[in-house]
Amino acid sequence: MNFKNRITASLRGIAPALAVLSIASAPQLARAELTTPVLTINDDAADPHITVQALRDNISVVMGSGGNITVLAGAKGRLLVDAGIASSRPKLEPALNGISAAPIKYLINTHYHWDHTDGNPWVHDLGATIIAHENTLKRVTSGTRVIEWGYTFKPLPAGGLPTVTFKTEKTMDFEGESISIRHVGTGHTDTDAIVYFKQADVLAVGDIWWNGHYPFIDYDAGGGINGLIKEVDACIGASTDRTIIVPGHGEVSNRAKLVRFRDMLVAIRDNVARLKKQGKTVAEAVAARPTAAFDAEYGTFLIDPAFFTLLVYTGV
Repeated sequence: MNFKNRITASLRGIAPALAVLSIASAPQLARAELTTPVLTINDDAADPHITVQALRDNISVVMGSGGNITVLAGAKGRLLVDAGIASSRPKLEPALNGISAAPIKYLINTHYHWDHTDGNPWVHDLGATIIAHENTLKRVTSGTRVIEWGYTFKPLPAGGLPTVTFKTEKTMDFEGESISIRHVGTGHTDTDAIVYFKQADVLAVGDIWWNGHYPFIDYDAGGGINGLIKEVDACIGASTDRTIIVPGHGEVSNRAKLVRFRDMLVAIRDNVARLKKQGKTVAEAVAARPTAAFDAEYGTFLIDPAFFTLLVYTGV
């Protein structure tokens, strides 16, 4: 079974258990005997299919190690946005070195989730300074229980912790690029940041956007459907029709595709809110298929329609 099918099967083993629980009983998941997809994802990351795509100017994206990794490569150094899953290093590092052999000077984390930060320690060991929102530092220092994944993420070792943090925005110049790192609200998590490369007009938005997939909403880390929609709107406002946008998962795309994603979120949010207002339980809301108009486009990967319905129901 390939990576996509293995992870999808693992998550869909969790979704039915989620769907029958009321929101009030959701904490029971912390004690539920569920097979977490995290271990399956880590196993598959040890033998990933890594691809590299040149974007514009000296910026590329590397896909296949958990979340997408944006790379700015200059004559004197490289800057990474996210670090993927640590077990992918044997294939990821050669791919990164194929872009440039210059030292990695900086690593920016778009948020705290392990498929974007698990590689922090080895990238730091190569000399990178790690930059992140202040809430990312808090979460990777303390560890976080994500009930919907049935997993507790352990704290990162000291070498993997961000040493440069910001509350709202940080700007920097590196290898001919003016870079803006902004916290655009709380939606996917309370740690989310977007990274804009001004000269190249490339925007990396992390897991605020799962292109072609229903997104995960991390309520244990302050996330919510309404906040996620506001974050997506902020990303739309930070881009133009020319901007290349790098999602946390899925193919690199553009503003029009991101607008379509936002419209999907709004429509499903409104559908689920209407059902909940009518007094429907989680199971009844799932059975009503409020995502049906979008399932063919967004519902075939990690977060299936039932799981996404429950995530939205939790926040409306």
